[in-house]
Amino acid sequence: MKVMKTAEIQAIERTSQLFKGRVTAQAVLDTENSPLRASLINFDQGAVNVFHVHEYDQILYVTSGEGIIATEKEEIRITPGDFVVIPAGEKHWHGATPHSAMSHIAISIRGKTTF
Repeated sequence: MKVMKTAEIQAIERTSQLFKGRVTAQAVLDTENSPLRASLINFDQGAVNVFHVHEYDQILYVTSGEGIIATEKEEIRITPGDFVVIPAGEKHWHGATPHSAMSHIAISIRGKTTF
């Protein structure tokens, strides 16, 4: 067993074509020995990711701020306490609103993401 304090988990800036704006990730579980991944993802105000698709299901749990989860058909505002379940193969994007930063816990198995 391992207990982790959020403030003590190193935040690493995520720089890739997947993100627009400043995004950091605090890995809770991300080892090659485990198929499960969990991270706290922090989006600065207005930061988002681009449309992308996972080959696996993904769960997001909003911990702070106000964000947006979107598909090609709809955009939904998300706030602390909201769960988002994104099925494998669904094209989507998510991130902070233009007026608020947003953080969420992302839980998934390992797999490919395309955008």
